[in-house]
Amino acid sequence: MRGRKPERLVLKSKDKKILQQLMRDGQTPLRVARRAQILLNCAEVEHRVLVVSDKIGQARTTVWRVCDRYRAAGLAAALYDAPRTGRPRVFSRKRATGH
Repeated sequence: MRGRKPERLVLKSKDKKILQQLMRDGQTPLRVARRAQILLNCAEVEHRVLVVSDKIGQARTTVWRVCDRYRAAGLAAALYDAPRTGRPRVFSRKRATGH
């Protein structure tokens, strides 16, 4: 097999419960739900990156990235984006309402 050798993802039991709860919750943002789904599927023994990417409909690099972020920095880093650098956008009231 070419490319990187897949490393099995092992979820902490409390993280697995949180991920399952996020998947059941109807208010979870789609981006977070997809990342939770990636982590849950990758933690299953026989699921490899290619299988998970096809099953969820995400690119293989996305699956790799989410799993690597979980291994490196934990659950919050894998699920949520880091704050962006730079000055926040400022909209005038006139432009925001379209008048």
